Amino acid sequence: MATRTGAAESHANGAGRAAGGSAIDYVGVSKDFGGGGRSAVSEITLSVAPGRFVVLIGPSGCGKTTLLKMTNRLYEPTAGRITIDGTEVHSLPAPALRRQIGYVIQQTGLFPHMRIGDNIAVVPRLLRWDKARVAHRVDELLDLVGLPPAEYRHRFPAQLSGGQQQRVGLARALAAEPSTLLMDEPFGALDAITRTRLQGELQRIHRRFGQTIIFVTHDIDEAVRLADEIVVMRDGLVVQHGPPLEVVTTPADAFVAELVGADDVLRRLSLLPVGSAMRPLDRANGATGAALPAGPTVTRSAALRDALGTLLESHEDHLTVVDEDARPIGTIDLETIQAVSGRAATGAEGVSPHADVLRA
Repeated sequence: MATRTGAAESHANGAGRAAGGSAIDYVGVSKDFGGGGRSAVSEITLSVAPGRFVVLIGPSGCGKTTLLKMTNRLYEPTAGRITIDGTEVHSLPAPALRRQIGYVIQQTGLFPHMRIGDNIAVVPRLLRWDKARVAHRVDELLDLVGLPPAEYRHRFPAQLSGGQQQRVGLARALAAEPSTLLMDEPFGALDAITRTRLQGELQRIHRRFGQTIIFVTHDIDEAVRLADEIVVMRDGLVVQHGPPLEVVTTPADAFVAELVGADDVLRRLSLLPVGSAMRPLDRANGATGAALPAGPTVTRSAALRDALGTLLESHEDHLTVVDEDARPIGTIDLETIQAVSGRAATGAEGVSPHADVLRA
């Protein structure tokens, strides 16, 4: 929940769900664990707008988890300040701050001796929600993450698969209706199919509630699929911050280029979702909500590489881009994919010839 004045009291008194997310600002933030080595985080200044999904990415030891843990005061910064909705995090007691911020980790952190419903209810009970509200919230969240309450409410964590446990961990982080959600490689230990499925669930939840999410990963595929903005870190510093399309097609330096696979154009196209490069419907045909011509469709979450394959196989000049409810929201065509491919190959803004796409 946002750290505005009275935020904790509004939860305790039964206020409704927060609308949108919180603004988070890091100003000159550093963390030094001592021992004479380099700082884990060094003078980072970064602003996260309300409701944005921001992914921190970089190699192990680059400082991304340290920055995340300073946000909810699991670590205390050596220097600088962190504010949420303009309130300095140190102006609140650490336990109260953490109850207002959802936190999800790779190991789920579920209490093994507590049933699933009780695990989800931990923070609402600390905030003194009444029993009826807690019970309703538990069932609502189990439904939200695809675990029927009647079947899962009374189970123990050991009776669930790893993917199901991670769903419960996400539900618990959302229980007190936070407007900020911190996630530290939450899907890193899962198999590829379960991981992809939970990524989709998280996207759906974010679209529905609009929390501000800061998500740590070392996987560029995951970062590009989920992020509104990517923050690339190295040696405690931010080396690039921008939308996925910009980071992937115009890396700031050789390190970022290697991280995103600069020498493999098709790999880059496989990392970029169609929605990052499509022509929105209001520009494509002049009227939001207007019907588009019949023909092949592609979802906005599909990879540009898949869209390219569909275009070449169908011999159509464009694909209609649809949302998760199969509603048309834009178009993608070969020219657009060529432009992205050209930037991926050369860093230039111009359009590559068709042959360059096929040879890549």
